[in-house]
Amino acid sequence: MREIAELMGRLAVNEGETTTGIPGVALHKRTENICRTPLLYQQGVIIVGQGAKKVHLADTVYTYDPDHYLVLSVPLPAECEAVVHPDEPLLSLKVDIDLHMLTSVIDQMDEAAPGCPARPCCRHQGLTLAFADAPFKETVRRLLCALLSPREARVLGRGLVRELLFRIMCGENAASLYALAHKNTGLSRIDKALKQIHCNFSQPCSVEQLAGAVNMSTSAFHRAFKDVTSLSPIQYLKKVRLNKARSLLVEDGLRASDAARQVGYESVSQFNREFKRYFGASPRNLPEINGR
Repeated sequence: MREIAELMGRLAVNEGETTTGIPGVALHKRTENICRTPLLYQQGVIIVGQGAKKVHLADTVYTYDPDHYLVLSVPLPAECEAVVHPDEPLLSLKVDIDLHMLTSVIDQMDEAAPGCPARPCCRHQGLTLAFADAPFKETVRRLLCALLSPREARVLGRGLVRELLFRIMCGENAASLYALAHKNTGLSRIDKALKQIHCNFSQPCSVEQLAGAVNMSTSAFHRAFKDVTSLSPIQYLKKVRLNKARSLLVEDGLRASDAARQVGYESVSQFNREFKRYFGASPRNLPEINGR
């Protein structure tokens, strides 16, 4: 639907992220190629209006474009890349997942169709790709139209976000969000553990502590964690720390030694080695990292 790209272009005037009048909804514009680079995806839904991006997670590559949207039931360290044509910037819409709203949508769906096997049978991964059908695209179009007017965004915004969640739950890969919304599923427990990691990433942390916090055995927790994130808990924590450190270096202008300590590294030399291994450049070589 070309109108979606046009609306995104009107809303995302500047390079980078553009916040909107609806909390948890933002647009993003990119005019340069993205060479394959690590980043930390946040929990949410990413809808592309123009262009395409690839996400590399473990051995799997996910391509999302105007006909396929990305659902991240948990925050995930991954790698992304994109080829951007000079006259067609990459345009996308990011919608955070409001867990209370999601649970309400699911409860109403279950009340309307009790016993309906609405939960697709698939592994509850933290990242899934779904086909953007006509009803989904129409909801996205109306959401973008509302964002053009501060009054409409204020009055209609949350209702349209709720409708968007409903469309996703009617889609082919809704299983991960069902698992996220219901207590005591493997994914919901891992989500709780991930929140603990993100709140305390600079503190010492063990797999045993994380498993105990979500009432799982260490072996079961390790399996479930890797099923959701494609990483071990220690690998996940390391990548979160390195991504946080890069933000401190780029956005706050911290020195490498200060950034290392703030994210939990006791050894600056170890931090420098792992940073270069992960990002392909040393902490001092920020222009190279940013330009990749």
